[in-house]
Amino acid sequence: MAFLKFNKSELVNLEYSLKREIIVANKTGAYCNTSIVTCNTRRYHGLLAVPIDKLGGGNFILLSSLDESLVVGGKQFNLGIHCYGDVYEPRGHKYIVDFDADPAPEITYKIGGIVFSKTILMAPDSDQVLIRYRLIEAPEKAELMLKPFLAFRSVHSLTSQNPEAKTGYKEIANGVSFRLYDDFPDLNMQISSKAQFKSLPYWYNGITYSDEMRRGFNCKEDLFVPGFFTVSMKPGDSIVFSASVEEDEPKTFKRKFTDAIKRLGNIHNYHDLLVRNADMLKCSRNGHKRINAGFSWLETGLLRETIMSLPGLTIYADGDCAEFEEILDNLIADEQERLFHRTTQVEAPLLLTDTIQQYIHYLTDNDIESGAEKRVWKKYGKTLKGIIESYAPGRRHEVAMHPNGLLWAQMDGVALSWMNAYVNGHPVTERAGYQVETNAMWYNAVCFALDMEKKYGAKRNAFITKWAPVRELIEDNFQKTFWNYEAGYLADYVDNYGQNMDVRPNQLYAISLDYSPVEDLVKSDVVMTVNNELVTRRGIRTLSPRNVMYRGVYEGSQTDRDLAYHQGCAFPHLLDPYVNVCFKMMGGNFYKKAEYLTEGFYADINKHGVGAFSELYDGDPPHEAHGAIASACSTAALLRVDYLMNRNKKEEQR
Repeated sequence: MAFLKFNKSELVNLEYSLKREIIVANKTGAYCNTSIVTCNTRRYHGLLAVPIDKLGGGNFILLSSLDESLVVGGKQFNLGIHCYGDVYEPRGHKYIVDFDADPAPEITYKIGGIVFSKTILMAPDSDQVLIRYRLIEAPEKAELMLKPFLAFRSVHSLTSQNPEAKTGYKEIANGVSFRLYDDFPDLNMQISSKAQFKSLPYWYNGITYSDEMRRGFNCKEDLFVPGFFTVSMKPGDSIVFSASVEEDEPKTFKRKFTDAIKRLGNIHNYHDLLVRNADMLKCSRNGHKRINAGFSWLETGLLRETIMSLPGLTIYADGDCAEFEEILDNLIADEQERLFHRTTQVEAPLLLTDTIQQYIHYLTDNDIESGAEKRVWKKYGKTLKGIIESYAPGRRHEVAMHPNGLLWAQMDGVALSWMNAYVNGHPVTERAGYQVETNAMWYNAVCFALDMEKKYGAKRNAFITKWAPVRELIEDNFQKTFWNYEAGYLADYVDNYGQNMDVRPNQLYAISLDYSPVEDLVKSDVVMTVNNELVTRRGIRTLSPRNVMYRGVYEGSQTDRDLAYHQGCAFPHLLDPYVNVCFKMMGGNFYKKAEYLTEGFYADINKHGVGAFSELYDGDPPHEAHGAIASACSTAALLRVDYLMNRNKKEEQR
């Protein structure tokens, strides 16, 4: 039995079903994303979206959708569905009776005595979507008609009818091939069984994406339909449709589909589901393995998102240490400029120290490798020391160390942290000055590097001579700069006007990292404040509801949503530092609370991204999901929390 299902009453209710999306992706970075009734509601939706190196490596939708029709006894039943303004036509969702998400999305249709299903998956290692159709029951033979809707455009834009589109095609084995524009790859559409293609070129104008309309964006586009395929099926038959950038051998489609299904395996519990998502978010293109920050519009290989999610998606997911190092090595090679010279997320390079520390802890705690700390430091110490050196005065334009040892970040009109939403070109939360999380990560990085150099560095060590006094400066100045005794928590940032006392989660990093620059009593007060004002059952709020700037719902126009993004939205990834510090302080006594804080995510897997973990949630109950439907940072945080829960539960049982 599938781990996640929907019934007929849910599926035929468009207000319900159109808000639930499926995401299927593979190791090449290609993906399929649509609603559970296969009606596209976003510009990012499509049956086959692929990265195209020739066009900058971004994702491009080749095949937007594929309408199915069954002809039985001279009657035609249209199973597709599109939105045209306020009208849905055809309305094939009315025939859907079942949806299974596991191991791959499968939709079952029932029309009188006809039972028909389609299952969608991506070929594991190629830019190819495979759709298996089965005529399970029918009173007689049926003819299946497949009508492809072609887009050939960036996932971030929309297309319209135009004379530049090259609408000609070439015949290939059991199918046809199209390339609407130069620099795009061919779209090869083939069927496992003998099929006919009827050329009937036509532009379908005004297809409307309801989610884009609701947000006030451009929401209508024209898609090119070149004609349709027909294939005969008798009860019990199955065929596989393939759309790929490479011509393939139709005879192999059924075996390839079956092998891919077996490779996916079944989901038995929530940990399996997390691991499945982790695997989906790691891709290897041209032999270069990286992390996709989130489907279906976040980019692959982003610095901060990769640093944050790397431990969760690798070692905490399946213990793959080799994969951890491979992705980290690629990131360091790719991000030399941001790591050592300039970046608008000034804390991101410093957070790499925490990623390395987590890796060392994992290796040593699980007795995976003797001498792990020394080997890992020898491999990555130069990088971590180079990052520290880059924050010295005069090295970076956007951030520098002051005489008090603290880092001051400022570029007028630029948000120099992860809280980087903009409205009309102006940052919502600029936070210029001494940022609490940046300086906490700074202290952690300096302390760790000094201790490692003392253990494994040269006896006459210039790095220690230079940076040991800085460690003392940070220790002397961090708490007195950020701590507010009367308020009972840490300032979010400090500028020329003094402490900004907005209650935000950034202060968690000052108490959760391996090296903390504050006293234990301060840690207790910070946790109490976070508990009282920021903790929700869907992550940690970015701002206290008591603040006049708080926005508890992420809805409305782009401006409305950008104003809410870091002014009240709850982020699952912030559970990572929160749960980590709570286990440090309370041990196994925190287990039940951690369980309580995570079980809501599993209750929500039938919403937003079906079977996936969303980027953010409303700060206000009922905490609806928003943002990327499958987030690397959210998935990774839940995997680390799961790891910490299991570890502390075992220690409690000893």
